[in-house]
Amino acid sequence: MKSLQDILKDVHPIELSGHADASVAGLCIDSRKAAPGMAFIAIAGTLVDGHAYIDSAVSSGCSVVVCERLPHQLSANVTYAVVKNSALAAGKMASAFYDHPSAKLRVVGATGTNGKTTVATLLFKLFRRLGYSCGLISTVQNQIDDELIPATHTTPDAVSIQSLLARMYDAGCTHVFMEVSSHAIHQERIAGLAFAGGIFTNITHDHLDYHKTFEEYIRVKKKFFDDLPTAAFALSNMDDKRGMVMLQNTAAHRNTYSLKAPANFKGKVLENGLSGLLMLIDHQEAWFRMIGTFNAYNLLAVYGAAVLLGEDKTEVLSVLTDLHGAPGRFETVFSARERVLGIVDYAHTPDALINVLATINQLRTQGQQLYTVVGCGGDRDHAKRPVMAEVVCEHSDKAIFTSDNPRSEDPETILDEMEAHLNTAQRRKMLRITDRREAIKTACALAGPEDIILVAGKGHEKYQEIKGVRHPFDDMQVLTQSFELLNK
Repeated sequence: MKSLQDILKDVHPIELSGHADASVAGLCIDSRKAAPGMAFIAIAGTLVDGHAYIDSAVSSGCSVVVCERLPHQLSANVTYAVVKNSALAAGKMASAFYDHPSAKLRVVGATGTNGKTTVATLLFKLFRRLGYSCGLISTVQNQIDDELIPATHTTPDAVSIQSLLARMYDAGCTHVFMEVSSHAIHQERIAGLAFAGGIFTNITHDHLDYHKTFEEYIRVKKKFFDDLPTAAFALSNMDDKRGMVMLQNTAAHRNTYSLKAPANFKGKVLENGLSGLLMLIDHQEAWFRMIGTFNAYNLLAVYGAAVLLGEDKTEVLSVLTDLHGAPGRFETVFSARERVLGIVDYAHTPDALINVLATINQLRTQGQQLYTVVGCGGDRDHAKRPVMAEVVCEHSDKAIFTSDNPRSEDPETILDEMEAHLNTAQRRKMLRITDRREAIKTACALAGPEDIILVAGKGHEKYQEIKGVRHPFDDMQVLTQSFELLNK
């Protein structure tokens, strides 16, 4: 139990009705999780307004309500605190309720359109190998050392983050590495967090269904760095044209990494093949198991962050050479008989697809055919659908368009939008197979010895969302099973 007065110390309510010294047993922002003695924080979200559920939370026993506007009828024995921004208040209240766990940990956040998961996951693996107890908060999974905790969002809600960080601290963690999504920044899910460092990977067109304009998307990403404290570090990709923009107003220690320009952490790709990368980093050569220039940037960002956290340069490189990236990020499998290379990648934006396809095309040998299976998610940015289709047709020998996570949309409509602007030559390269399992099986049947199959868009996801229902579906599992059937 905590005193409401203590929990609200950093919030400064506009109005308080009831007992400021009320005891609080827990916090919730979802009325379905309300219980006696809890404080319900009513947040006006993009789809649901928590203010509509205040009565439900009170009827479930909540003794405190934090809101931006009071309900028409106040309940006796309930304390109401009116605040300017409930989402911001939630983060600060949760931090106080859980005794400010992030201040006791070294929390590093990675943000950007692509690379967040790989960077956070590699840092987690690296620091565990270096002997630390660590936490991970990512799109793929949350983790406390060996304990796996399923992830529902790239960045959890403010109360869940603070609860998770408190668990990590209690488990003995010293470092936590997390992805910081643009949604989380905009929705104040990271409010109340004390970051030890922030990493910027890159920025391309994505989530414009939510942010509406690219400029707003950039502004939101930049806010993460603007809010970093003076004791933290800010590490930015100099080779991205917005890399320096991210550092403009930050109070944190500014640092850069680059493969092309002078930077605090300088790298160079010496060899780039399907077996790995040979790089020169800060005048030291190192061979890495990971593939492609985009992973060269991810490795350089991880190296830079580790050094800024006080680790030895040589030891960091030594450990990194033995690590793999995150599941579903350029994850590979070979068919047993004909040595067809299958690649599963989360690439679900035009830029991410270009990066993956360019990497494959740079590395494949003459005569190797590239088959790409790809779809576009429903209820998301419509503008990128025809662009993704054109990218795949231009950079593959055969493109198989299929269903991704159609969500509430008709999969056929999504495929129609993908095809809309294809020219005659591009259409000749295209197959349309709506059933994703059949699309993957078809790619495997078409591929010849030592050809390459890329299955893009879903990566680590273990489901396919159709009309609000998540059906079990794993791209890597389906690809592996398809190879096995061909080998019989």
